[in-house]
Amino acid sequence: MEFTEWIRGRTDGQLRALVSARPELITPVPAHLEGLASRAASPSAIGRVLDRLDRFTLAVVETLAVQPGAISRERLHDLIAAALADDQEKDPEPALSDALTRLCDLALVYGPDDALDLGPGVRKVLEDPAGLGPAAVDAFRHHAPEHLEEMADDVAPGTEGPGKERLAAALAEPAELVGAVSAEAKGALDQLAWGPPTGRVPNARREVRVAAARSPIEELLARGLLAATGEDSVTLPREVGLYLRGGRVHRGLLATPPPLEGTARDPELADRTAAGQAFTFVRAVEELCERWSVEPPGVLRTGGLGVRDLKRTAGELDLPEWVTALVVEVAYAAGLIAAGGGVDGEWLPTPGYDLWRVRSAADRWLALASTWLRMDRVPGLVGERSRGDKGANGETGGRRGDERDRPFNALHTDLRRSSAATVRQATLRVLACAPGVAPERDSVLERLAWEQPRRRGPLREQLTEFALREAEQVGVTGLGALAGHGRALVDGDDAAAMLAPLLPEPVDHVLLQADLTAVAPGPLTSELNRWMALTADVESKGGATVYRFSEGSVRRALDAGHGAEELLSVLGRHSATPVPQALSYLVTDVARRHGRIRVGTASAYIRCDDPALLDQITADRRSAALRLRRLAPTVIASRSSRAALVDSLRAMGYAPVAESIEGDVIISQFDSRRTEGTAPVRTVASANGLDPEVAAAAVRALRAGDAAHLARREPVDAPNGQVPRGPATATISALQEAIKQGVRVWIGYLDSQGNATSRILEPARMEGGYLTAYDETRAAVHRFALHRITGVTGL
Repeated sequence: MEFTEWIRGRTDGQLRALVSARPELITPVPAHLEGLASRAASPSAIGRVLDRLDRFTLAVVETLAVQPGAISRERLHDLIAAALADDQEKDPEPALSDALTRLCDLALVYGPDDALDLGPGVRKVLEDPAGLGPAAVDAFRHHAPEHLEEMADDVAPGTEGPGKERLAAALAEPAELVGAVSAEAKGALDQLAWGPPTGRVPNARREVRVAAARSPIEELLARGLLAATGEDSVTLPREVGLYLRGGRVHRGLLATPPPLEGTARDPELADRTAAGQAFTFVRAVEELCERWSVEPPGVLRTGGLGVRDLKRTAGELDLPEWVTALVVEVAYAAGLIAAGGGVDGEWLPTPGYDLWRVRSAADRWLALASTWLRMDRVPGLVGERSRGDKGANGETGGRRGDERDRPFNALHTDLRRSSAATVRQATLRVLACAPGVAPERDSVLERLAWEQPRRRGPLREQLTEFALREAEQVGVTGLGALAGHGRALVDGDDAAAMLAPLLPEPVDHVLLQADLTAVAPGPLTSELNRWMALTADVESKGGATVYRFSEGSVRRALDAGHGAEELLSVLGRHSATPVPQALSYLVTDVARRHGRIRVGTASAYIRCDDPALLDQITADRRSAALRLRRLAPTVIASRSSRAALVDSLRAMGYAPVAESIEGDVIISQFDSRRTEGTAPVRTVASANGLDPEVAAAAVRALRAGDAAHLARREPVDAPNGQVPRGPATATISALQEAIKQGVRVWIGYLDSQGNATSRILEPARMEGGYLTAYDETRAAVHRFALHRITGVTGL
C-alpha cells in the first residue's frame, strides 16, 4: 500500500488527530491529501515529530528502521519483547499497542498488521538507529569495485554477481566470518556492537586481502566485518551488529517510564508553602515596578540591565541576585516593564503594570506564572559566561562570537533559548506524575531522558535545573513538590481559583512602637505598603516586617507633599496602637524645620524669612565651598546648582526645600513614570495540540481539495451566468451554516478592481473579517474578505 493512499484512507477523525499533533503539516493548509503526505515525509517535519517521542515509542521506530522492509506485527512484538530489560515482563503489551496507535496517528508508521512499515523519509532522518551502523550496501558504497570484488572472492568464493551484492549476501549471515577472526579482533567487534558503531583506526591498511592481514583491525577490514569510511575511521555494518547483539535491536528497554524517586511531602503543607512563595513573588514584582517608576535604571548600549543596577535592585528587594534576575525577567516578559524614557533609554513600568496592579493577588500571580511557563527567556543564565556548549538541537549555551567572554546581562536578547518553554513544561509534567513527592534532580533528568531521548544534552539538563529552582521561587512548587495550583497551571485549569484561598489576607494596620518602629503583622495592602515605604525604612523582613521612622524618612514624606498633620492622621488611622509620643515629636520637629529655607536658582539662591538663620549659614565654615553671597537680609545667592545646594545644606543639618521660579515648593518625590514601549518577548504556546475547530476546518478543506484533485475538473463557471447577491447578514449566516454542515456554496465576489466574479467554495473557517475556503474554481485554498462577498447560494 502506498503511503499517499494510506493517508487518503484515514477517517476524518484520524486526520484531525494527525494535524492536531503535527500542526506544521497544515501551515499553510496543503491543496490536497497528496500534498499533506508529501509534507509529512519531509525531513524537517519528521525530525520535529521524532523529537516528541518517548524512549519506548522511538525504540519501536528504530526497530522498524533496521528492517529491510515491512514486517508483521507478530515479528515486531517478538523483537521488542527480546529487547526488554531483564527486570520487566517479556510481554510488551499493552505498551506496544499504544505506541503503534500513536505512531499511526502521527503518520510515522502505516500499513496493515501483516505489513507494518515506516513512512517515507523516516529511515533517512534516523542516523544510526539504535546505535547500529548503515547496511552493508551503504557502508561499502564508496569502495572501489575492484576492491569489493577481491573482498567478495575472499569471503564468498564460488559465488557470482557484482562484488557489492556478493559481499552484502555474505554479511547477511556473518557467523562463519566472525568465527574465523582472532580473539583480539572479536573483542574489537564487541566494543562496537552496542554503539556507537564508528571508531578511529590510525595507520591501518584499507585495501588488504585476508591472507595478508597483519593486525586484528586488518582482519576485520579484509572480511568486510568493518567498513572504512575515511582515512582513519571505520564503521560496523548493520548486519554484523545485529548478529553480535544476538538478533536484538535494543537491550534493557523500558516499556514504562522509570519511577520518580524523592522525598514524600504533605500535600497541604506543600500547597501552603507554594502559596506563600507565590505571594512573595507577586509582591517582589510590584516593589520592583514601584521603585523603577521613580528611579529607573538605564539601558546598556548593548541592551539589557547593568550589573551594578542588578546588584542595587537585589539589595533594595532584599533578594539574591539570581532571584532578582528572575523577578526582572518575568516582569519584562509579562509586559510590566519595558525600555523607554528618551534617547539613552531607561527601564520603566508600562501602562500594563497599572492594569495588573489592580487585579486580585491570585490573578496577578497567574499572569506571572503563565508568562514564566511560556516565555523563551532563561533568567538562570544571568551572570554566567559563555561556554560555547551546545544542546541536542544545536542551541548554544552561551553568547556566540563573544571573544571577550562577557557575562550575560539581565534583559539582554542573548537570554533567549527556543527550547526554554518546552523544557519548563516537560519538567512540570514530570513533577505532576508524582503527587506529594519532591523528586530528586537526577530522577527528574532520567525521566526526561526517557520521555524525550532525542532532546538530551548539556543545555537541556541546565534548563531543567533552572526550571526546578525557579518553580519554587515563582510558587508553582512547594518544598520541591508540585502544588495543587501548580498542577492546575500545567493542565490549563483555573489555577487562580485554587490559589486564592491559600493566600494570606492582606492587613490594613501596623503596630506603632515607642522606639520609632512599626511592625506589620502580615502582608500589607498595596496602598498601605506604598505609604509605609514612603514614610519609613524597612529594617527587617520575615513573618512580620519591621519599619523604622527617622528624620530622613519623615523628610522624604514631607518632600513628597504631605503635611505633618496628614502623616500623623494616616498613621493613627492605620495603627492598632496609639501613635507614640516620640514619633509625634519626630514628625512635628522635622515638619517645623522643613521648608524654612527655600532654594532657587541664581545658579541657586537661599531665601528665608528669618535673617538670623541666614547669618548662621554664612558664618558656618562648611558653607565656604558654596560661594554664597548675601543679596538681601532674607536672600543669599550661590553659584552652585539648586540640587547641590539643597544636598549641602541638608548635610550641614538644615532642612531646606526647593522652590520653582514662581516661588512654589517643588515636590521632590517624582510622579510615577511610565513608558509606552512594549516588551518584545516571545512566548511558546501550550503543547495541548491544535484548536479542534481549526483542525476540523483544515480536514474539510483537505478533503474538498483532494476530491477536486482526483477529479481533475476544469474551473467551474458561474451557474446560469448570474452572480449571487444578498444582504450582508444573510451572507454571514449562510456561510456559518455551510461551515457547520461542511457543504459547498456558490458566492459572488468583487475582485480588487471591483469586478463581480463567482466562486464555488468549500468554507473552512471565518475569523477576523476573512473567510478561509477551498476555491474549486481556482483549485486552491484562499482567504476571502467578507465585505467583498456579494451573496451566497447553496449547491
